[in-house]
Amino acid sequence: MQRCGWAGPEQIYIDYHDTDWGVPEWDSRALWEKLILDGFQAGLSWITILKKREGFRDAFCGFDPKVIAQWGTPEVERLLQDSRIIRHRGKIEATITNARAFQTIENDGGFDRFLWRYVDGAPLQNTFQTQADVPAFTPLSTQISKDLRKAGFKFCGPTIVYAFMQAVGMVNDHLVDCPRHAACAGLAKPR
Repeated sequence: MQRCGWAGPEQIYIDYHDTDWGVPEWDSRALWEKLILDGFQAGLSWITILKKREGFRDAFCGFDPKVIAQWGTPEVERLLQDSRIIRHRGKIEATITNARAFQTIENDGGFDRFLWRYVDGAPLQNTFQTQADVPAFTPLSTQISKDLRKAGFKFCGPTIVYAFMQAVGMVNDHLVDCPRHAACAGLAKPR
């Protein structure tokens, strides 16, 4: 299989590329988790997050925004000691803030609808030939980032948002010669 070039030789990367990345995600809580993980990834390689993903899920109570929104200083201090995650105070505090912002959006029509409306409910299909063709951010990711920040989110700049859009299938950025491009292009929103 000719995979996208970023899916290095490690099995965890290959599995993520082949089963997760670019597959449209419609569940609000799962979308939120992926946005949080993309925020933690800022400045690091994605494989670092993949290797710690289960530790993150455990440390952050399954990424339950209702639980995390209630956290404060004691939980931040506990997480700063947890080697299973990226121990960055700003990112941990942003996760708590983002849980509160998520709840507001979720209660006001749904986080899933908030995000998917930017692409009219269907993944944008790109036809990039090489990894060099894939942008780091776009005008759309810049707008979504701006709107998320206006809603109270942190650690959601245009580059983070574009990586998130790729991961959750809002854009199909598998290279056209990658078999996952056609597979992801064929996925539609469940009824």
